[in-house]
Amino acid sequence: MRLVFMGTPEFAVTPLRYLVLNGHEVAAVYTKRDKLAGRGQELSISPVKREALELGLAIVQPKSLKKPEAIAELAGFAPDIIAVAAYGQILPPEVLSLPRHGCINIHPSLLPRHRGAAPVVSTILSGDRWGGVSIMQMDEGLDTGPVITRAQVLVRDDDTTETLSDKLSLMSAQMLADILPSWTRGEITPQPQDNSLANYFKSIAKEDGEVDWNLPAVEIWRQVRAYQPWPGSFTRYNSKMLKILEAWPAACDTKNDYGRVVALGNGCGVVAGMGVLELRRLQIEGKQAMPAADFIRGQRSFIGSVLPS
Repeated sequence: MRLVFMGTPEFAVTPLRYLVLNGHEVAAVYTKRDKLAGRGQELSISPVKREALELGLAIVQPKSLKKPEAIAELAGFAPDIIAVAAYGQILPPEVLSLPRHGCINIHPSLLPRHRGAAPVVSTILSGDRWGGVSIMQMDEGLDTGPVITRAQVLVRDDDTTETLSDKLSLMSAQMLADILPSWTRGEITPQPQDNSLANYFKSIAKEDGEVDWNLPAVEIWRQVRAYQPWPGSFTRYNSKMLKILEAWPAACDTKNDYGRVVALGNGCGVVAGMGVLELRRLQIEGKQAMPAADFIRGQRSFIGSVLPS
């Protein structure tokens, strides 16, 4: 079977690797363009491009797939199927109809729940006990196509977007390898989604990581986990950014003194809109990450201070 694979972030690396290991012919890998990153503004390539280079695969990085020349180039690879995993571009109708077995998409949520740009983040923010992967036949809508197969996994209390994404990436790779033969033989009937159960999550911005201490502690705890590794959860202390790397919601009786840092055993917590958020690992701007107990030993005025909301 001849495939074109489209993907960009780390999540898409393992599915690409599995396709090659399972003997599928990957005619080309499409990924987002290289970009300048970091303080030195050095050129950065996507994780999928890095993997494709190691595998010796052809790499294509069009600015857009809507231009006739880009569609013609894609058609030249003569794919039987196009497999997509977090590519980062909308596929136009001309691309969707190009391969004889269609375009299929790996989506890291239990569709129709958590459509949109950040399904794993949305899963954790919503407090879902189960996350999962849906492989769907793509149509012109945003994550609206019929589902070919899905599988679920328990969301642990210590899962972050990074750890949950790693699990779902491995799961999706095996699922894709398993269903491709049956799908191309026409042995699977995809199931339409119930659009009434759908919800969409917006793209994440850097400012979303700033903590609002008026929120319940359990919601802030979910944000700390959901926003790892990016944009991270942070507040301000002594005019410096203070990153909250690990936390836990504590059911404590509190006054409406939101943002007040209080002692909790050998550590500390912050009064939230409901309950207290126990701080477990912190990193203040310019310093290394450390347990909260070590942080307060070096910051004597931290207990009793009020963090901004």
